[in-house]
Amino acid sequence: MKIDHLVINVSKEYQTDSSTIDYIRNNGFPYEPKWGKGTSGFKASNIWIGDEYFEMVRILKANGGGWREDWVKKYNHNHRGLICLFIDTDNITEEFERLSNLGVNISAPEYLKFKWCFGLLTRTMPWQNSYLPFFEGVPFQLGFQQMKDAASRNWMQQYMIPNSRENGIDQITALSLCGNYTDNDKELILKIFPNASVDTDKIFVELPSGQKLSFVQRETHNVEVFTKCKDNNSKGKSIIIHNISVVNI
Repeated sequence: MKIDHLVINVSKEYQTDSSTIDYIRNNGFPYEPKWGKGTSGFKASNIWIGDEYFEMVRILKANGGGWREDWVKKYNHNHRGLICLFIDTDNITEEFERLSNLGVNISAPEYLKFKWCFGLLTRTMPWQNSYLPFFEGVPFQLGFQQMKDAASRNWMQQYMIPNSRENGIDQITALSLCGNYTDNDKELILKIFPNASVDTDKIFVELPSGQKLSFVQRETHNVEVFTKCKDNNSKGKSIIIHNISVVNI
């Protein structure tokens, strides 16, 4: 397992306002908001951080134009910030069966599809997703993702440009996911990550990739992203996207 990407609901300025775009770029993150997938109903733009990324989504029409329906509803009700954290796995079917047997309401793996060209065409992406239920105390969910094959992964990596590797920012190393988790939320986290360690106010997970997740009990919801940075010009710089802060360390 490894961190794959964060799906983030963003307001218009993160894709259209030149000062906001320059703010992201000037802090070490090359960003081309005009690139990325979309339809007449949604626009996605990516910040690539090595092999991980932020998928920043803006809804252009109330129906979302083929984007995931429950995410569209939350966007239309003013949700901004992290909506889904995807964990890459080598065997999504195994994870689905394991969690289903534990009573978790996880969706069956399916290839991501969305309609475009006025709904006349359907595009199928070369990866499968499974979605965990939304947490009760914080407004996001976890998901699993598996690429179809090595060729599909190589195809995907070709589109990971411009990449923050250009500025010595190589990887997302850790996430601190803060919020008012309920007892049911904590039970769900421990089912998803059975090797997690539990502290007074935190559930800590070290993924096989070496990346770390901390589910931190706090009254306010925010997300802290930490990156591996080897360039002195980029080290220590940070950006804020809604309730998400990103720090190069």
